[in-house]
Amino acid sequence: MRTAERAREWRGPAVLSYGFRPFFFLAGGWAALAMGLWVAMLSGYEPLPTRLDPLTWHAHEFVFGYVSAVVTGFLLTAVPNWTGRLPVVGWPLGGLVGLWIIGRLAIALSARLPESVVLVASLSEVAVLTLLIAREILAGRNWRNLPVLGLLGLFLAADALFQMQAASEGAAFWGPGQRLGIAAAVMLIALVGGRVVPSFTRNWLAQRRVTALPAPQGPADTGALAAGAVACLAFVGWPETPVTAALCTLAGLATLYRLSRWQGHRTWPEPLLWVLHVAYGFLALGFLSTAAGAIGLLPIAGALHLWLAGAIGLMTLAIMTRASLGHTGRALHAGPAIAATYAALILSVVARLAAAALPDQAWLLWLAAAGWIAGFGCFAAIYAPILLLPSPARRRPSGAPAGG
Repeated sequence: MRTAERAREWRGPAVLSYGFRPFFFLAGGWAALAMGLWVAMLSGYEPLPTRLDPLTWHAHEFVFGYVSAVVTGFLLTAVPNWTGRLPVVGWPLGGLVGLWIIGRLAIALSARLPESVVLVASLSEVAVLTLLIAREILAGRNWRNLPVLGLLGLFLAADALFQMQAASEGAAFWGPGQRLGIAAAVMLIALVGGRVVPSFTRNWLAQRRVTALPAPQGPADTGALAAGAVACLAFVGWPETPVTAALCTLAGLATLYRLSRWQGHRTWPEPLLWVLHVAYGFLALGFLSTAAGAIGLLPIAGALHLWLAGAIGLMTLAIMTRASLGHTGRALHAGPAIAATYAALILSVVARLAAAALPDQAWLLWLAAAGWIAGFGCFAAIYAPILLLPSPARRRPSGAPAGG
């Protein structure tokens, strides 16, 4: 029974019929809300009784809070199609949603909770997800996706390391746990994005009988991934050294070359496609800006936002908008409203990088925050009926059992 068939068997709330439905909605809403809370913290308010200092809370909730929701929604939807096994739907899916929410509450209320309770509560959702994905990949003998499982395990370990450092030292926003979490997320984007961007582009161009298609996977792709992995390893262990700068530069150039082979310039009529190419471009530029930060040409925190807001933020927004349309039976086309969310997030990325280069221009930080909130807030509002309600083709007559 494939994912769609299993989802159709579910007779409970539509939001629990697919993994992407609750988690993409929560991810979009949390991205906007958490940025609003961060702005309040920067303005001198203390909206949350959290044990974490503002920078540490900000770093944790955007890397480990937001990203975990997107990754969960994506993997719970994709892995059953990879393995041919049953997806997680219904109340077990609701249990995962509950664990994610408990994790956010535990971090937010950590000043009033024992450290051990906070640690267990905040790690539980990704830990359970890792076990579920491991079971499916191993049982389905889907060895091709073992690297995805490995990166998910590293992401979980990074969160644990981050929180242990925060408990023992206070600040953890620039510690090894944070860097490992960023590196795992960056490599997930490089690996999964490197599959879907050329694939979606090839399908779209072929439908329009365009003969110039993305180049097939080959040594250039493998080499770019290997260069990225080595650069990320150096970034985790030695973030501000000339060697790391050199490795990140090599990885950035290799990723740019890889991207240049995917015919992205032909996708401008469809926002759902060009945004994927822009996001992957931010991945490459993120390697280069991290190289600049490693040798002091840019403040490292600002330089990292080409990865954080650009590659991770924009790629996840692009995947969420596309997957939500495709898996609910809607046309794969982004109208002006969705294109505007992409533009708002791109503006946020550019403003944040400019703020790093011009630290005396504080208004750029506020512009970056506003663009982020607008992008993800509009996504959550526009996609709420798509994610929370039954698909139009599957609505039942009045009195019939509810479905997903």
